[in-house]
Amino acid sequence: MSAATTRSRTPDRLCAEAVDLARTAAEEAAAPGVVGEHAGLVSEGDRVVTHFFECKELGYRGWRWAVTVARASRAKLVTLDEVVLLPGPDALLAPEWVPWSERLRPGDMGPGDLLPTDAEDLRLEPGYTGEDEPLPSAPVSEEMAELVEAEDAELTEGAVSNLPVAPTRGSIAAVAEELGMRRARVLSRYGLHVAADRWEESFGAKTPMAQAAPAPCVSCGFLVPLGGSLGQAFGLCANEFAPADGRVVSLSYGCGGHSEAAVMPKPPQPAPPVIDETRVDPFPLRPASDSGSVPVLADEDTAELGHS
Repeated sequence: MSAATTRSRTPDRLCAEAVDLARTAAEEAAAPGVVGEHAGLVSEGDRVVTHFFECKELGYRGWRWAVTVARASRAKLVTLDEVVLLPGPDALLAPEWVPWSERLRPGDMGPGDLLPTDAEDLRLEPGYTGEDEPLPSAPVSEEMAELVEAEDAELTEGAVSNLPVAPTRGSIAAVAEELGMRRARVLSRYGLHVAADRWEESFGAKTPMAQAAPAPCVSCGFLVPLGGSLGQAFGLCANEFAPADGRVVSLSYGCGGHSEAAVMPKPPQPAPPVIDETRVDPFPLRPASDSGSVPVLADEDTAELGHS
C-alpha cells in the first residue's frame, strides 16, 4: 500500500477537529434546530474531511447533512468546501422512477389524453401506403404508357396521368384497402399474440365464470364472429345481460347468459271460452216468488221485523 493511499484514509487532524465550523455551515444551509448530533466523519482525501450531522427535518428520516471541509498544504486554517443533504444507509428514499410507458395501465387514459407509440413498437409493423404502381413484371411498360397518353391527347382535356382514376378492383391498392392493410402501420404478429393472451386471461376458459358456465361461447347465439385469424379463437359478445357484453371473448369462454342454457317455457294460456249457440236458456223477466233466499210468509203481518 502506498503512502499516498495511507494518508488519504487517515483523516486530517485539523479538519477532523473542525466540527463547530461544519455545524455552523450546516445550520446556515438548513435551519436552526434541524441539524442534529454529529454522526461521524470520513476522509475524502489529503486534508479533505466530510462531517455528517443527523437531519431532524420531517420527511427526511435517515438523511444526514454532509459538510466537507479542507485546508491547504502547510496551512492551519480550515475552510468550508460544500454542504449537502445526503441519504444515509437507512434513509427513507422515494421509489425508483419508472418511465410513463411502463407505468401506464389499461383504463388510465381519459378524454383528451394522447398515447404516442414508439417508432420501433414491436406490436406494429409497416403497412401498405404506396400508390398503385404496376408490378415489375406487368406487361404495361413506360413506353406503352407514353404511347397511350399520346393517342388520347386529342380526346382528353389533360394528360391521362393527371385524370382522377378510381383504383380498379383487384389492384394492389384495392386489395390492401379491402384487407385493412392500407395504413401506415398494422398489427404485427407479436402484437396479435399479446392481445390474444390478454383477452384469453380476461375472458378465457380458465376464468371462474367459464368454469361454472353451462356451455361455451362457441355454441351461443349471442356470439358475433370475428374475421381474419382471430375468428378461429375469439368472438364478440352481444348479450346485454352478460358480463362480457361488447368484449372480445374466447370461444371456450362461457357464462350463465348462454342462449341455449335455459330456454324459458311459454306462459300458460287460458282455454278459449266455449259458446254453445244451439241451446237457448230462458231467463224470466220477473223472478218467481220462491226463487229468493228468504222464505215467503203466508201473513206478512205476523213477521217480527217485516220484510220488503
